Amino acid sequence: MILKRNAGQRYNQRILIINPFGIGDVLFTTPLVSAIRQNFPQAFIGYWCNERVEAVLRNNPDINKVFALSRGDIKKIYKKSWLKGVSESLKLFRALKKERFDTVFDFSLDHRYGLVSRLIGAKQRIGFNYKNRGKFLTKKIDIDGFHGKHIVEFYLDLLRICGIEQKSADLKLGVSNPAKESVKNLLGRFGVRAGDMVVGIAPGAGGSWGKDAVLKHWPALKFALLADRILEDLKAKVLIIGDESERPIANTIFEAMKHKPIDLTGKTSLEEFAAIMGKLKVLVTNDGGPMHMAVALGTKTVSIFGPVDEKVYGPYPKTEQHIVVKEEIFCRPCYKNFRMPKCQRDRECIKSIEVDKVFEAVREVLKA
Repeated sequence: MILKRNAGQRYNQRILIINPFGIGDVLFTTPLVSAIRQNFPQAFIGYWCNERVEAVLRNNPDINKVFALSRGDIKKIYKKSWLKGVSESLKLFRALKKERFDTVFDFSLDHRYGLVSRLIGAKQRIGFNYKNRGKFLTKKIDIDGFHGKHIVEFYLDLLRICGIEQKSADLKLGVSNPAKESVKNLLGRFGVRAGDMVVGIAPGAGGSWGKDAVLKHWPALKFALLADRILEDLKAKVLIIGDESERPIANTIFEAMKHKPIDLTGKTSLEEFAAIMGKLKVLVTNDGGPMHMAVALGTKTVSIFGPVDEKVYGPYPKTEQHIVVKEEIFCRPCYKNFRMPKCQRDRECIKSIEVDKVFEAVREVLKA
């Protein structure tokens, strides 16, 4: 066991988790964080992430401190001001070094994070060796990508090689009372009351993919047809949710619908977005962060998958509360080893999914 209990059964480990990726990927690490906390209740656990996802970790009771400034964030600062970039880099480095971390779990797949871990004095550096990028790690698992099992299981393998017992495999996402109250007031202004059947639709998602996120998106006009069907047949209230960057998608859906939904796109912070998830009977979404947030909060989901393997990146753990809708096109899943090949079939895997199939999944999951 790399992390050791001392003789007095009080633990003084100082552990840093590194994950600079998106919402879903950060949530995938929370079972590992929970297991560390359960095995070492007195440990100080820090988490180094990007600025965009800080709110996902802010209210996690297992985490003592969040360092929200990734290498990607720093690059953006450098583009605006070289001096500011240097200043923020040094500030972050000093803050990390000050905490005297002795153990790092590094999910970055980037040797530069491993080097920083070494420079701040962490003696144990545990992670994945992808394309020989794990040269600064002291204990590592060789991978050529994530395939064959869910990514959470890959992450938990890092615990297993350290001899740490896993007691829970659920994703964890905390939401503050102020965020819940804010959302209660927001929904109230739109006529949503306690006891209403509320269905959320997240037609964007996949923000960490940047411009390639569209490759995972079910057509907006099909979302519009689905939303109308939910309003008509299920007598539910439909919320369109997403961040401001997804405004064009939301506008297309809103304008195409016969019945008007409640459009909350860009009207909430990320933490309030999570609070909305807790108000839903079910979330219909593309593959992406909103799906994993809903799963972590115990909200039922219907997720639409195209090029990505749901066995690796789908809802976790897999239960009847979460239905994945897909079409078995011969070439899917094509996203492998962190690469998406150029599509030769005009995204048939996602475009061919019919509205009726998704609607029936919504009805089925509501019965679960």
